[in-house]
Amino acid sequence: MTQQDTASLDTKGLGIEVVGIEIVKESERTAKPHNLFMPWFASNVSVFGMSYGAWIFDFGISFWQATAITTIGVILSFIFCGIIAIGGKRGSVPTMVMSRSAFGVKGAKAPGVVSWLTSIGWETMLAITAVLATSTIFTRLGWAEEGSVGVRVGASVVVAVLIVLGAVAGYHIIMKVQSVLTWLTGLTTMVYIFLVIPHIDFGAVMQIPSGSPAQMIGAMTMVMTGTGLGWINIAADWSRYQSRDASGGKIIFWNTFGASLGPVVLITFGLLFAGSNPEAAVNVSNDPIGALASVLPTWFLIPFLITAILTLLSGAINGIYSSGLTLLTLGIHIPRPLAALIDGVILTLGTVFVVFFSPNFIGPFQSFLITLGVPLAAWAGIMMADIILRKRDYDEAALFDPAGRYGAYNWASLGLMVVACVIGWGLVVNGFAEDAAWNNWQGYLLGLVGGRDSVWAYGNIGVIASLLLGFFGYLGLSRGKVRTQEG
Repeated sequence: MTQQDTASLDTKGLGIEVVGIEIVKESERTAKPHNLFMPWFASNVSVFGMSYGAWIFDFGISFWQATAITTIGVILSFIFCGIIAIGGKRGSVPTMVMSRSAFGVKGAKAPGVVSWLTSIGWETMLAITAVLATSTIFTRLGWAEEGSVGVRVGASVVVAVLIVLGAVAGYHIIMKVQSVLTWLTGLTTMVYIFLVIPHIDFGAVMQIPSGSPAQMIGAMTMVMTGTGLGWINIAADWSRYQSRDASGGKIIFWNTFGASLGPVVLITFGLLFAGSNPEAAVNVSNDPIGALASVLPTWFLIPFLITAILTLLSGAINGIYSSGLTLLTLGIHIPRPLAALIDGVILTLGTVFVVFFSPNFIGPFQSFLITLGVPLAAWAGIMMADIILRKRDYDEAALFDPAGRYGAYNWASLGLMVVACVIGWGLVVNGFAEDAAWNNWQGYLLGLVGGRDSVWAYGNIGVIASLLLGFFGYLGLSRGKVRTQEG
């Protein structure tokens, strides 16, 4: 049986996907661009997005500034995802296999490690949020004492099991489940907004003072890293099932529209909530979802908790599904469901560590976003440039052959990514130094912009610099190479 034949097999009775990183068979490529709306919308409609309202105000900007950078940052970052998604259609393979065209078949393992760590980190953070929310709401209901170890252990196990089962099921089941979750969570989220509106103090929100352009850039960088750039390394995993005649423009549109709609609305509402309830906003650092529930009536706590957990699980399932695929691209020869199971074990260990041993949530979370955001941005810039330069579908067989047209290593791309990381990490700084002291080595180039005490220090401009260096550097270094490969 050929590799391509294997790629088309499913456990028909159960609908469990066994497709790994192989080329998807033509008969399986029946999806249309509008089919991308549901998984992207369901994965990003989480009430977790409201928590960004409190974190954005930490940068010292006004409501209108925050609303503007939220809209621009979210949409722009998911447009980047849409561009990467075009590569999935062209190559019938997952995102990190597709990136072999730019880095070489073996060289792509380097960004593959970054991608895997990013996916693991994201799904772990979502699982942590679900566990903390469960503990807080159970305490408010009087079902458990504050900080109950039993509740947190039980919630950790249940959350991890649900995430792993969803990821093991695979593409087809995930698509069906997402369509149901979207309607359920969307309805409950609307009820939440209706109940919280009376607690919004528009006068207090409008009195929040404005900040500098540097502060706005810092906030926008956090929003971009926490939304589109956090998903960009898996953006082609769903589009590999698109039909070959699918429009690239439509893929970008449905990807961007589906992914952006929820975050723009939810983060904006989160800004109104945080500006009106400063005390609750402070607690977002320790328990993002629990803090949002602080103004809810008791009768709605359980529906809100169920909705919060479902939306968090939706994003985590998509993440662990793709992290399992990425693990396979690193040369580990195991079935895709087993790869997802391994990642689930790591997710559980990470959840236990932060829930029981970390002083708060936001410290590790922001540190994680910054550290992996720099190399991920460099990779994204390189891949977007590669997709723009190429005018034809990928040579799918060559994506698995080090002796093929893409070669084993593209040293120019690998070197460019290293340079971008060195510069990028030098221009970012850890905003929670005491809570993530291991990450205080960054910011060694901030002297060029006024030092660690300057207004640019917390702008995290290194992420943007890394993306631009990757994009324009690849255009300059690899235009001729791509033309030769295409020919």
